[in-house]
Amino acid sequence: MTALIVICAAAGVLSLITFCVYGADKRAAVKGARRVPERVLLCLSFFGGAAGGICGMLLFRHKTAKFYFAAVNAAGAVWQAAAIVCAAIYLP
Repeated sequence: MTALIVICAAAGVLSLITFCVYGADKRAAVKGARRVPERVLLCLSFFGGAAGGICGMLLFRHKTAKFYFAAVNAAGAVWQAAAIVCAAIYLP
């Protein structure tokens, strides 16, 4: 049960960070300032922050025209959900 809590907390923290980074990048795009590299946004979304990436895309209307952002966020959400389910089933 403790491992499940740690995994869920880590995913939650990464999602919050990813959401904030999407918002910061959108603000930088509007202001014409220096941007966050797409690779960073994609890695954050895939490696633990898919929920934050999806919310950031929808709320900030950011990177919605680029299909690979939706694909990476969806793939990340699937494997992150699978990891949580496996942890709930197999970890003590």
